[in-house]
Amino acid sequence: MKQVATALIVLAGLVAPRAAGAEIVRLTTGATISVKSAIADGDTMVMVLRGGGEMRTPRSIVAEVLPDEVLHAEAASTFVLPAYVPPPVGSTVPEMVERLAQQFGVPVSLANALIRVESNYQADAVSPKGAMGLMQLMPATARQYAVDNPFDPEQNLTAGLQHLKGLLDRFPNKTSSALAAYNAGEGAVTKYGGIPPYRETQDYVRRIMALAKNDKKP
Repeated sequence: MKQVATALIVLAGLVAPRAAGAEIVRLTTGATISVKSAIADGDTMVMVLRGGGEMRTPRSIVAEVLPDEVLHAEAASTFVLPAYVPPPVGSTVPEMVERLAQQFGVPVSLANALIRVESNYQADAVSPKGAMGLMQLMPATARQYAVDNPFDPEQNLTAGLQHLKGLLDRFPNKTSSALAAYNAGEGAVTKYGGIPPYRETQDYVRRIMALAKNDKKP
């Protein structure tokens, strides 16, 4: 039988935390993520991911930890995530996006639109599925591009834009298919011969294409 956390852990009063069978971590950004356990270690919150590996993030961006009463399947992984690192002083994310998008041959308007939809430019964003940072890299994608810290804006953008460029090359003249693959995976796009019939993916592609067309920026 699954173990359930016996108490709500509020960080402001956290003194002696202990691991629970499954917990939901709510960040100050409003995002939530379900993990196997969340343990405070000084100024750091150590979260053990359900798929394996750990994610370390400052306690200051964690609002609370709640029991997760939903059963989840487990998967093997060895990816260990370090803490969020803010951009270097004097640099801005939009400037990095423009520079790296041009470097990898991705339209700047498309890069900005994707980042806005993925994370709304929140470098410490974490999705319920474990996607991380500005371009919401999944652990497997971060490993593929040798990312040491997916919360570092430069590393995240470098990997994410390389990945997006690869998908644009994989689906030439079909930007919508490349975006769908970024969201749902290449296998789904190949299987359905284009945008798969998933409401989330269809809405995702429409939003990015509209933003890119209007060239909206943060």
